Amino acid sequence: MEGIHLFELVIAMFLAIIALHYAAHKLTLPPSVALLAGGALLAFLPGVPAITVDPGLVLVIFLPPLLLDGAWSIAVARLQRHMIGIASLAVGAVFFTCAVVAVVTHLLFPSLPWAACAALGAIVSPPDAVSARAVLERVKLPRRLQILLEGESLLNDASGLVLFRFAVAAAATGAFSTIEAVGNFFLLGLGGAVVGVAVGTAWVKFVRRLGDEYLIIAATTLLAWISYMLGELLHVSGVIATVTTGLIATWHQHTVLSAATRMRGSSFWTVMIFLMEASVFILIGLSLRGIVERGGGFGTVVATMALPILVILLTLVVARFAWVFGSDLVIKLCNALGVKRAQPLGVGGATVLSWAGVRGVVTLALALSLPEGFPGRDFILVTSFAVIIGTVLVQGTTLGRVISWVRLTDPESEKARLTMSQAEAAMAQAQLATVQSLAYDAEGNLIHPRLLEQYQRRATAIIDYAERTEQYVPVLHAHFDVVLRAVATGRRELIRLHRAGDIDDETLQELERDLDLEELSAISAKS
Repeated sequence: MEGIHLFELVIAMFLAIIALHYAAHKLTLPPSVALLAGGALLAFLPGVPAITVDPGLVLVIFLPPLLLDGAWSIAVARLQRHMIGIASLAVGAVFFTCAVVAVVTHLLFPSLPWAACAALGAIVSPPDAVSARAVLERVKLPRRLQILLEGESLLNDASGLVLFRFAVAAAATGAFSTIEAVGNFFLLGLGGAVVGVAVGTAWVKFVRRLGDEYLIIAATTLLAWISYMLGELLHVSGVIATVTTGLIATWHQHTVLSAATRMRGSSFWTVMIFLMEASVFILIGLSLRGIVERGGGFGTVVATMALPILVILLTLVVARFAWVFGSDLVIKLCNALGVKRAQPLGVGGATVLSWAGVRGVVTLALALSLPEGFPGRDFILVTSFAVIIGTVLVQGTTLGRVISWVRLTDPESEKARLTMSQAEAAMAQAQLATVQSLAYDAEGNLIHPRLLEQYQRRATAIIDYAERTEQYVPVLHAHFDVVLRAVATGRRELIRLHRAGDIDDETLQELERDLDLEELSAISAKS
């Protein structure tokens, strides 16, 4: 495909993303479902060229920034607290699911080599970070379940990638060593963590010296690809390297980034991640045409593969339920024996966690990267795509209903010790102490009376609000409604002055920025 036609296709894809997101919003559908369906429909439109996805390129373009974004927004303290549970899902559940799928596939197709069966298991076993984010952003979960799913989606790709590489190598050589595979898995993970620590630490030191906010945003954007590609170049886990880099960056970003950098960078990054996530689902849909053609057409695919694919899809779901409920049973037994390291999820929590295993871009990329002539390649490709479609359409659209059905509650142990209003009161007291220490000169004369009065009044109001929050909520909302109306009036007057030629563009932009900040502050205070 010529460069200009490729660019036109990219622009058309972005327009389709906007239209499909709008349609999903109007129809109250998960955007991922609309994007998948829209991409599949576009793939078969007359005149649309066949889309050939380079799996390696897809992984290196989309996976690193999406992993970094997940690590950047995750709660590090809760991640540490629940690391055992996350590791159980990201490593144990992936290995267990891979083994179960391999056994079931071999029973369905005894002539298919064990290595090919294991490759299919490795491809479909890890739930996807992109798909998980697309589902989780539309539902409300208790904090423990939220961190388990977010942490799993960040780390399980490494498990799936390692298993896949060993399965493909075993198919090529005819030899496989479980001990060697497990040992190499931990070496790859450890090596990736070392690379991530090195890149993340270098970023912290580098950002402190840059000074220019636009350079900092550009350097942070490149951080994902640098850590991932460096890890892969050194033959360690690029996934673990990227996640580790992101965790270090998010821990230090509060101290090394200025407010302006954080606001501008957050706006840019949000739009970029939105387009990348949406593009992944569109590409998955667009790849349907090539996969169906490889399988011999819709009729052949349905007639020869539908039943085995359905069995494998059900096997995936059952295997995840078995692992999650089995793990919860082990926790209950440990508690009964006096080893109380964790609280069980309960039937409701385990059900939601089991049902949330949605597959996506990693599954597709691994399937497409199978070498030509690989045993059962066409079946693996069609099965992988069916698993993505099935989990997104069924589990992704019904997760909210499952959450409502089981009536989950946030356990008391997961709640923070301070409410937001109490934390704001502590912050206001610390600010007041600083102003009090600087409001007087060396002779003890008050040189900032209005500033001191302002911070005293503010601290008193915030502390009073923290003690009587419920009483003040209606008054507070009414207060900020007035502020928002005043901002809107000021904006209209500012625009009138500019249109009349009384102020220039620079004055408009400066005053408009002040109004924007005031408006955002009022909206945040109301929420």
